[in-house]
Amino acid sequence: MSRASSRRMRIEDALNTNIWEVDENPHIEVDYEKCATCEEKICTKLCPGKCYTLFDDKILFSYEGCLECGTCRIICPHDAIKWNYPISGKGIQYRFG
Repeated sequence: MSRASSRRMRIEDALNTNIWEVDENPHIEVDYEKCATCEEKICTKLCPGKCYTLFDDKILFSYEGCLECGTCRIICPHDAIKWNYPISGKGIQYRFG
């Protein structure tokens, strides 16, 4: 096995090979009133696409980089996230290299 073939690709590099066809209509809706009552804000820690961030202790959400894994809807303790797949042809297109 050659040395080059034994190297592993970093997750960031692997994700950068994917492409997104972003729909103008978000496939995820966030109830920010429920988020305001959440102390854990676990979505900011577990979303692999880093779509949830904190600013002044408030959740900011951006669906454009969503990996469509559904983690956010499963881990939200307040049922504040309404998640659907994007419409056909939109969202992430995984590329494997």
